[in-house]
Amino acid sequence: MTVTNSGIQYAVQIITKHFGNLVAKVCETLLKSGPLNLGALIRSTALTPQQVKNSLLILVQHNCVQPFTQESKAGLKVQYIAVYDNILHRLRFAKFLAVVAQELGDECKQLVAGLLEHGRLTQQQLMDRADQKSKSDSTEVQDVSAAQENFVRLVNARFVERCPAPEPLLEEPPEQEGPKKPRGKSAKMAQVPKTIEQRVLAAARPMESIRFLITTESETDDPLQKSENNFSSMGVGEKRKFDDLDSEEHGSNDKGVILWRANFEQFIRCLRHKACIESVRARHDDGAAVVLRAVLKATRNQETKVKTDYSGPLKMDAIYEEVMDSEACPSLEQECVRAHLRLLCGAPLVTGEYEDENEDVLYSVDLKKIIEMLQNDEVESIVLKRYGKDAYRIFRLLTSQSNAGRFFETDKISEMALVDKKETPKILYKLWKDDYVHMEKLSLTAAKQSQVMVWKVHKSIVWEHVLDEMYHAAYNLVKRYDHEREENKEVTNTPKEKRIGELEKKANRFLAVRKIMASSLLKLDDALMLFHDF
Repeated sequence: MTVTNSGIQYAVQIITKHFGNLVAKVCETLLKSGPLNLGALIRSTALTPQQVKNSLLILVQHNCVQPFTQESKAGLKVQYIAVYDNILHRLRFAKFLAVVAQELGDECKQLVAGLLEHGRLTQQQLMDRADQKSKSDSTEVQDVSAAQENFVRLVNARFVERCPAPEPLLEEPPEQEGPKKPRGKSAKMAQVPKTIEQRVLAAARPMESIRFLITTESETDDPLQKSENNFSSMGVGEKRKFDDLDSEEHGSNDKGVILWRANFEQFIRCLRHKACIESVRARHDDGAAVVLRAVLKATRNQETKVKTDYSGPLKMDAIYEEVMDSEACPSLEQECVRAHLRLLCGAPLVTGEYEDENEDVLYSVDLKKIIEMLQNDEVESIVLKRYGKDAYRIFRLLTSQSNAGRFFETDKISEMALVDKKETPKILYKLWKDDYVHMEKLSLTAAKQSQVMVWKVHKSIVWEHVLDEMYHAAYNLVKRYDHEREENKEVTNTPKEKRIGELEKKANRFLAVRKIMASSLLKLDDALMLFHDF
């Protein structure tokens, strides 16, 4: 979906909170203007060259900006583009760490925490940080071999990946010969042209053969040993910084140094799978959820993108084996597993002559349908809370027919949704005014010429409108949180034992407000992921 002004405001607010106003100004310029070279960025921001360079270093180090090279009349020029999704992911670090802790344990979680804190690190820097962290926490010192083993587990699970190329060459997209319009099935298969951000990220991404490859040789050459030693002497909480924009090519993999970062794509994939599993559990039962979890776990690494429509195809034997290995397995029989698969997949993919030949039957779960149902539920709940039960029934009726593209007359809607005829036009007008339904006027030529209003829901338009409202709400929530924290700075800076009387009441109020706002932002972010990332 297109990034709206509210979405940009929200992203800039996140950067401001994490890195300050100067960095946020550079980021905002890139988000609004698109790719810019260093000179254009300096002119647009009215900042000094050094301020812009330092801001870019921080943004690149934390994966919020990707440099790339593009050919121009003056030759090859380095440009910078903001990576919008990665900026939003900064508020999801707690969710990412929870995913790692659940799947691989707390020791792996600590390693990922280092990457999330510093953006990009070498393997040796990760090991040094883990050692410092264990000493500072006065816990049992983690053995180096154990830390290395945990790092390998993270890479094998694809939670950690090699950093992208520093300045990949962006080739021009192939030109199409004439405006050919696809017909029939080919129209459905026609791909939407990639945005420049998608093309840059694809060009920078390492090949799959090396993206998750761990080398046993030394990662560093002598010229860079000094910089690593400097980092090793840093405190645990310090962020990495570089002194020269060109010395390390934006913290990338040059001069033999292999840098690693958290693989946000894999984390979002896990959260998407979790949302699908919980949806199936709520709509069906625990057995169906266990079967879906088994399918997704077995096919996770087959997915080439997050927003995949179907899970990878699997045979019944492989699925049943995965279900039996599941800790949450409620002793499901094979026929019961097959029944759940038919419910989740519809008709199986039959590759043999007979469907009864289990070895020739493949099952693939329709994930897109599950996500669409979750999106429908979310928007319908908004309509119910904002406009009432009658509006909810009307909107649900129109949404159910949106794929068919049908328009409905006002009287027909009133009859099908069981809503009073006098109230129906008022409700539809409110929904239309707030961009939740689409209305057209049809002229009827009969004995009397008249106009009839017909209604429908354009899902893509409504979904984008809802997403924009969510961005706006999240932006306001973050601003309100910062305002409350600033207003109560005196209270929070006062030691607990000295908070008495009115000061204690203020402290308790602030803690209650902070808890409510944090919980609200967490739920709101879940809804944002549902429409933007899933």
